[in-house]
Amino acid sequence: MKNPRLNGSRSATVGKHTVLILLSFLAIFPFYWMLNTSFKPAGEVYSTSLLPTHWTFDNYVQAWHAIPMARMMTNSIIVAISQTAAQLLTSILAAYAFTRWDFRGKGFFYGLISLTWLVPFQVIMIPNYVVISGWGLRNSLMGLIIPNIVSAFAVLQLYNTFKSFPRTLIEAAHLDGASDWSVLWRTIFPNLRASIASIGVLLFISSWNDYFWPLLVTNKPEHATLQIGLQSFMSTDANLWGPMMAATTMASLPILLLYFILQRQIIDSFVKGGLR
Repeated sequence: MKNPRLNGSRSATVGKHTVLILLSFLAIFPFYWMLNTSFKPAGEVYSTSLLPTHWTFDNYVQAWHAIPMARMMTNSIIVAISQTAAQLLTSILAAYAFTRWDFRGKGFFYGLISLTWLVPFQVIMIPNYVVISGWGLRNSLMGLIIPNIVSAFAVLQLYNTFKSFPRTLIEAAHLDGASDWSVLWRTIFPNLRASIASIGVLLFISSWNDYFWPLLVTNKPEHATLQIGLQSFMSTDANLWGPMMAATTMASLPILLLYFILQRQIIDSFVKGGLR
């Protein structure tokens, strides 16, 4: 005799897996279509074939020579790495200060940081532009990096992460004579590397995909980032879909490489966050 409860459990499991497969397909399909289009000749771009009938690398060659791809990619890598490192450093220090130290105005400053997170960056773009222009940093990588060395999002996320760290370990380290600096980098940081790495990936992606600020600060291709270069394949006359998809594929490679390097830390962070 069949067990109705067992059958219901199997049906629920099948339904969950079906939904997960559908969501995975929706997430992967745009990337597949981008890659598929990048290998199609111009006459097949609008075809609905699942694979190119005639494979070609001409789109990659054209994309590489249409814009200073190597220079723009180098600029994007420098800006993204610098911004991510600066944002992680300032966020780690701020989160540690908010969780470990008691000082006057602590709640006010934390609330102020929370409010700045709600303000879109486009609102403060013009004031930042005036400051950067006054410093003579237009058309420079420093002009792209300096306004983004602090991330309110990272401060809030790391604050919650640091707050959940066992206080007994910190107090034990202090009893052994460790300073705050030593506790932060020798006790807390090694145990929270997975969470910090996952936040770092999000910060890197956000910096890599930034478009409006580089568009405002730079007007020369040799100082622009890769996202500005991608826009050059679109015009009012015609869109070069093949070369643009090829350039977009090359622009996605650093993000994929970063994920493959840090995928263990990212997964561990999500698992621990779920269990917590």
